Amino acid sequence: MPPETMSLRVFAALPLSDTVADQACAEMTGVPDANWRPRENLHITLCFYGELDEPVIEELDSALGQVRLAPFELRLEGAGRFGGGDPSAIWLGVEHHPALMDLARQCRKAARQAGVEIEKRAYLPHLTLAYLNRDVDMGRVQRFEQRLGLFKSDPFTVDRFHLYSSWARKPHTPNLYRIETEYPLIA
Repeated sequence: MPPETMSLRVFAALPLSDTVADQACAEMTGVPDANWRPRENLHITLCFYGELDEPVIEELDSALGQVRLAPFELRLEGAGRFGGGDPSAIWLGVEHHPALMDLARQCRKAARQAGVEIEKRAYLPHLTLAYLNRDVDMGRVQRFEQRLGLFKSDPFTVDRFHLYSSWARKPHTPNLYRIETEYPLIA
């Protein structure tokens, strides 16, 4: 259970289909000591909002409920890393899709409407597979990227997104995520 506080760490994200989650999990190999994400934590972040108080979350929820977009098909493709020569995470990419970019834009707009300040960096859709320790074998990371450079998942239908909350159980363990609200995509 999350801590009994008046604030939550929240983000908007897409869930994966079971098939695509299975395909992603099957690729979680080849980098010893990587902190692979549990299957139940896999998602494609649309917008990270940070730690928010409940009244602000209610405003955000209302704004996210106004998102209008028709369902669309999406797939994972390719792989990469964050952190360059000192990588901190490895991920699967997401094919470029105008509807996905529009959905992320609308989620950022909802933040502004709710008075939530968010990071200004460009949106790079991805599925984080693992976080990496500082002493990771760079050769293994490069081979992982090469092996998955041509990866393509089955397509999946994006017909909803979620507002998730997250909290840490204990140090050095994956965060726990809970769906706070589900938003169906409707045109």
